[in-house]
Amino acid sequence: MAYRTTALRLDRDHALRERIISAALVRVAEGGFAALTMQALADDVGIATGSLYRHFSSKGSLAAEVFAVASQREVDALAAIVRGQGNPAARLAAGLERFAARDWDSRQLAFALIAEPVDAEVDEQRLLYREAYADLFVELLQEGTAQGVFRVQQISLVAACLVGAIAEVLVGPLSPPARTAREAGYPAPSLAEVSQTLVTFCLRAVGARLPEEEPQP
Repeated sequence: MAYRTTALRLDRDHALRERIISAALVRVAEGGFAALTMQALADDVGIATGSLYRHFSSKGSLAAEVFAVASQREVDALAAIVRGQGNPAARLAAGLERFAARDWDSRQLAFALIAEPVDAEVDEQRLLYREAYADLFVELLQEGTAQGVFRVQQISLVAACLVGAIAEVLVGPLSPPARTAREAGYPAPSLAEVSQTLVTFCLRAVGARLPEEEPQP
């Protein structure tokens, strides 16, 4: 009987932890990590602030967990494309386009993951997930180079460059000042323009043909 009680308690604790993380993700998606305060989150979940500390030792550890959950979703979405079937260059282009589109649809969250000033624990996760993205590109670059689709020598360095290019091209359009300018009616690049520029740059960087340069059957 004691075992069953303990198992039930563990299930409840796990469920509460998941509720906390889900509520924290909503806060970050709406206002960035700056909006993630323990008091506000406790109110969202409907528990005492002290109960949060039973699951997370600090706000930094909670924010790091939220970052990891959100980032893993993006890594998984990119992996599904770049590890798919077909021409490696087409998969690279499709992965870049999908990544940009997902970020465009969740701009506040995307900016928080890419560039918002964060605690050291979150910044450590940011570095780990940059490596995870780079590892995916290493796989694709190795495959494409073996097939003669890409012309790359230092594959790991080029993969890191691709990750950096994605972050740099998106951080400006996703930033709060850029969103404010768009809402005020000032001219700003569209998703299509940003995505096409990113794809063209990255395909050129790995020595691949652009879609319009592919020989016609």
